[in-house]
Amino acid sequence: MPKRNRLPVFLIAFAVALTSFTVLAAPKAKLWERWTAHDPTATTTIDHSRWQRFLEAYVRHYPDGINRVRYASVTDADKRVLDDYTANLAAIPIRVYNRAEQRAYWINLYNALTVKVILEHYPVKSIREISGWFTIGPWRGPWNKKLITVEGKKLSLNDIEHRILRPIWRDPRIHYAVNCASIGCPNLRDEAFTAVNAEVLLTRAAREYINNPRGAQIKNGRLIVSSIYTWFQEDFEDSDEGVVRHLQQYAGPPLGSALARTTRIADDQYDWALNDVMSAPEQ
Repeated sequence: MPKRNRLPVFLIAFAVALTSFTVLAAPKAKLWERWTAHDPTATTTIDHSRWQRFLEAYVRHYPDGINRVRYASVTDADKRVLDDYTANLAAIPIRVYNRAEQRAYWINLYNALTVKVILEHYPVKSIREISGWFTIGPWRGPWNKKLITVEGKKLSLNDIEHRILRPIWRDPRIHYAVNCASIGCPNLRDEAFTAVNAEVLLTRAAREYINNPRGAQIKNGRLIVSSIYTWFQEDFEDSDEGVVRHLQQYAGPPLGSALARTTRIADDQYDWALNDVMSAPEQ
């Protein structure tokens, strides 16, 4: 091979290797200790009514079980409402609230920030088009960008999900609550999380996702799951068997019966297309 061709070949090999590494290196749950502070005796509540009204106005249900957002229809006035809502959340001294209020706060903040990011760059076909420098693989996107400051600390979406929600609550249902604006993701609900409704919504979201083909399905005796279960297998007992046991908790018939006959994941899938009503199937 002529010498002049060696560098391009090396670069191609390096890029392929790095991409493969990135695919495997899903973010780990790594606790940010400062956010564990809370007051179990606190009774003050956080108002999420503006987020609730936004969701009711722009989230739509479809027969395929996927919720989609009317991004193109969001008015300038409602964009300002969303800005004000997230700014007000950022101004809250969240450490003085109880755990239940904190969980709803972080879930709603994550989802509202994600919608804001999409609106700031819309139209896009996928959230992965909104990326920083040298970001590749499935994690190409805005998740590491610092989007908001809470109690003097700049936070990214990854900080909220992987350094606060996952390690503090250690509840795999968190994956069904935070939405990455993608078809393959668990639904963005049309109802804001609160300290009162969170347990019901988390369980309902788990059932809805698992019993939808994008969550789990059996094809020709083979278990096909969302890539969420392979990317974040550590949250599901760190094994295929653990994932199956988790799915069985929420699976209805006929999926539940089929899961009783398998212990292994055959394949995983994920659709990164934007959860936009503009790309929804005709009803």
